[in-house]
Amino acid sequence: MSIAPFRTMWTFVMFDLPVKSKQDRREYTKFRQKLLKLGLVQLQYSIYAKAMPSEDAGEHLASIVHMALPPRGDVRILKITDRQFGKMEVYSSRKSQTVEDDAEQISLF
Repeated sequence: MSIAPFRTMWTFVMFDLPVKSKQDRREYTKFRQKLLKLGLVQLQYSIYAKAMPSEDAGEHLASIVHMALPPRGDVRILKITDRQFGKMEVYSSRKSQTVEDDAEQISLF
């Protein structure tokens, strides 16, 4: 099943969390594991994303992430369309790279 690119929403979770104490590191790990369990993929060190089939589904994912927020640190949730995501420019060591797989490869259950 293919997802319409004009309806698909990418949900990004970006965060800076403290890791100075043992408790901080536990909270960081717990939050990161929750993101992975929700199906978000790591794009960069503290940037995770997931393509969702609709804006409503993206809002639902954001609400689940909101409930899992650690007690300290900064977290941002950003939602963009698949078309906007496709316009992203990606570079690694000044060499252009391809953007991650498009949303058509998402499995819907």
